[in-house]
Amino acid sequence: MNEDIILQISNRIKGKRKENGITLQQLAESVGVTKGLLSQIENNRTVPSLVVLLSIVKALQVDFNDFFDGLGSIQTGGPMVIKSAQHQRVEKEYTKGTWYYRITSFKHQGKLIDVMLYKQAKNAKKGYVSTQAHEFNYMLKGKAEYTIEGEKYVIEEGDSFYYDARKSHLSTCISEDPYEMLVVYFFDEE
Repeated sequence: MNEDIILQISNRIKGKRKENGITLQQLAESVGVTKGLLSQIENNRTVPSLVVLLSIVKALQVDFNDFFDGLGSIQTGGPMVIKSAQHQRVEKEYTKGTWYYRITSFKHQGKLIDVMLYKQAKNAKKGYVSTQAHEFNYMLKGKAEYTIEGEKYVIEEGDSFYYDARKSHLSTCISEDPYEMLVVYFFDEE
């Protein structure tokens, strides 16, 4: 399955769940999976089995045809303008003090590109994470310390860095105000 379709499915599940006012816990119980697994599915951290995916759609009380309609279609062609009001809030790890906003995602030369705005507060409780992508990050505001495989890197406003995010990494805000960073994920084809 292509990464762009998986991302679209993840976004659609989360969107339909929120439209219906269903919590992660309620949906997880209806489907018979853990809340953590459902969160990973919604945040594109794992791919659900077909049985789990169909159970999720059924529990959301969405027509199967409606749910899958238009998946895989990505707008191509001329310039792409995305207004700030179109940014989608994305909940990833169970972390207080972090915010993700999806600006856009698209395919380029057969690879999925996911563009996010990420914010992290000084006292955010965040553990080590990994993502099935490479990341390019540009620090818009603030200061952070990244730990990647035991090496520490300080990133300040105007700095950028690129790394293999499949490796376990930890970010810590070391500025008084939350740092803000543009994050571009480059997913490898499986």
